[in-house]
Amino acid sequence: MVSRLLLATERRAIIGLAGLYASRMLGLFMVLPVLALYADDLAGATPLLVGLALGGYGLTQAILQIPFGLLSDRIGRKAVIALGLTLFLLGSVVAAQADSIGGVILGRCLQGSGAVAAAIMALLADQTREEVRTAAMAIIGLSIGVAFAVAMVLGPLVAASFGLAGVFWFTALLAALGLVVLWRLVPRAPRRSRHRDVVLDRHQLKAILGRSDLLRLNISIFALHLILMAIFVAVPFRLLAAGIGAAQHGGVYLAIMALAFVGMVPLVIVAEKKRRMKTVFVAAVASMATCLLALAMVGSWWALVALLLGFFTAFNLLEATLPSMLSKLAPAGAKGTAMGIYSTSQFLGAFLGGLLGGGLAQHFGYDAVFYGCGVVALVWLAAVWGMPTPRHLASEVVALDEETHGDALDTLMERFAEVAGVEDVLVVPDERVVYLKVDRQQLDSDALARVVGARHDHKGV
Repeated sequence: MVSRLLLATERRAIIGLAGLYASRMLGLFMVLPVLALYADDLAGATPLLVGLALGGYGLTQAILQIPFGLLSDRIGRKAVIALGLTLFLLGSVVAAQADSIGGVILGRCLQGSGAVAAAIMALLADQTREEVRTAAMAIIGLSIGVAFAVAMVLGPLVAASFGLAGVFWFTALLAALGLVVLWRLVPRAPRRSRHRDVVLDRHQLKAILGRSDLLRLNISIFALHLILMAIFVAVPFRLLAAGIGAAQHGGVYLAIMALAFVGMVPLVIVAEKKRRMKTVFVAAVASMATCLLALAMVGSWWALVALLLGFFTAFNLLEATLPSMLSKLAPAGAKGTAMGIYSTSQFLGAFLGGLLGGGLAQHFGYDAVFYGCGVVALVWLAAVWGMPTPRHLASEVVALDEETHGDALDTLMERFAEVAGVEDVLVVPDERVVYLKVDRQQLDSDALARVVGARHDHKGV
């Protein structure tokens, strides 16, 4: 067995890359709870254009996410990440200096053009061994959730003291610090083969796009971020109408996000440990639809806060469980490709959500935003209602000896497939690894160990 304790270089890489990912998402999300409130000071601002400014980063993220990942294979991970952080910094400065909504939209699109998520995940794979990579990815995921919660609180606080420009100057500072972290803390990347469980493979695209189970997850992340972006055209004004001043919004979001996190944890445990993933998932979508429709009808501050708490509990739960479901459902060795399509769907949803929220607010009022998002959630609910219960499969990676080739590979693949609990096998000779999908409750570990043999290292991912 190989040790799963982190090496010093792995620890540095994980901390540095998690910080980069989180600070970048913090900068993107800080504007959500404040832009609509402070847009009156921007020339030419309308609800539609405010929505475009909120979601504009999603368009450039969706367009450039995969190209940036492929570029990192050619010119190096750190160079691409540095380019992305520089574009993010430039976009922040443009938005900070803008006195019109058009300037803010341009800045937000520039922020999004620094689409380095795939490059960061690929660099993380370069810097970590297979047996600790799942833990490393989980830390990155946790950092994103924390960044979102902090952004919801920090955005209103910074805006109350320094205005909207102050929010964008703060994000520019985060990007500059990110560049320092990248070059000073993150170790130099070794030259390694492409990691199929992290990097997009263009040859796998058609097969992944044709999977109905993965399509439902792509629809889900698309709808989730469409709704998130759309409602923030209206939520700040509903808080004002309920008698909660702009200076108090940060405190309200702090209480909501903290309670939503506490409420989410037992639901995640039920979904994962009790294997009730479909039940919890469908219930969360239904709860979100209910909260959205009710938000269009309530007026009191306590009802508004209670419904927002319900919404964000469901949102955090879905944001946490969707990647887990994707990991379980993606074919062996195709997780990177599935994640690339998933991420593109997410950012397209953010872009269209800004347009939807802004358009509904401008033409029909703020209540229409919640009604419209409620309808989107109901359509989403219909799309996932009949989904089969996701199988709880985990990924495993087995290293191959250099002398294993030819007929020996075919024989090895057959032997792995015969092991109880092994559901999918992919042998990749160029990478000298075998990717497996296994049901841990059914897995015959002794049989797997015999196939791996005393000279092979059995490595969980």
